Amino acid sequence: MRLTKAIPNMVTLGNLYCGFLSIGFAANGEFKNAAILILIGMMLDSMDGRLARMLHADSTLGKELDSLADIVTFGVAPSFLVYYTYFYQFGMLGFVVAGLFPLFGAYRLARFNISSSKTSMNYFVGVPITAAGGILAILTLFGHIIPQIITTVVFTGMCFLMVSKIRIPSLKEVPLPKYGTIVTIFLGCVLFIIVKGTHGQFPYLIYIATPLYIAYLAYRFVKGKKDK
Repeated sequence: MRLTKAIPNMVTLGNLYCGFLSIGFAANGEFKNAAILILIGMMLDSMDGRLARMLHADSTLGKELDSLADIVTFGVAPSFLVYYTYFYQFGMLGFVVAGLFPLFGAYRLARFNISSSKTSMNYFVGVPITAAGGILAILTLFGHIIPQIITTVVFTGMCFLMVSKIRIPSLKEVPLPKYGTIVTIFLGCVLFIIVKGTHGQFPYLIYIATPLYIAYLAYRFVKGKKDK
């Protein structure tokens, strides 16, 4: 029983570890794999809460752990990724600017944690850090075809959108996993690349991310059929 209740926290820790590994990969110049690790973290983040509810293992510890994991995987890791791929050329100024992203993200998470549960079920106030970090990861992943100025503009915009008062509709009631649309678009691009015969140039971690996400989508589909 104790092991069962620990499963959601183990998934959350896996999310955090993906953030740590992403920073390491980025430091070693493996930017595409670093970006994919952030996307894998998104998948794990979409699972832990649902697993906790399914296993009746909701806890205050799990919620706090989730926030700590999010700030590492979707705050610190994307900021390092953007720094190593583009901002590094601006020296110390680029390093300082890159560090703003996790600061805004931490404020966004703290504000979310003290908001009422009723509000958070219907909409988010400001862009969630998970979505913001995932968008930066995807922009970096396809950085060879996306102008760097666009990444800079999106980076700046996400910083302010996270702490804004804009209401973002919650995806918790959507059949797909939370933030699943972003990852689904990404996987569609991957399938296109494979069909085009360029899969050999693609980072090898995609072969971990793709079956993991497809398996989870299948699980959500089957569970949704049973609930009906």
